[in-house]
Amino acid sequence: MTLLYNRMVKELGKYATISVPTDVKKVLERVKGQREWGEFLLDLYGEGKRLRSKRAFEELANVLTEEDFKSIVESSRDFRERFALR
Repeated sequence: MTLLYNRMVKELGKYATISVPTDVKKVLERVKGQREWGEFLLDLYGEGKRLRSKRAFEELANVLTEEDFKSIVESSRDFRERFALR
């Protein structure tokens, strides 16, 4: 009995509870469908991170001129040519 109890406690130790408002949970449950909460939340996080990166890239691309891009490419090329592990 003790062995089973210890195993259950160890397994439960891998989980945590996150309190959210009931209306938020209802919306998230509809969106997550049959997926496990962990998988769903990691996917949601990954998508948010991807979209933030895309937005940052687009903002940077709008600020830089064609000459800026050329200068960045040239600097990168020079660095790679000069950098060598010794």
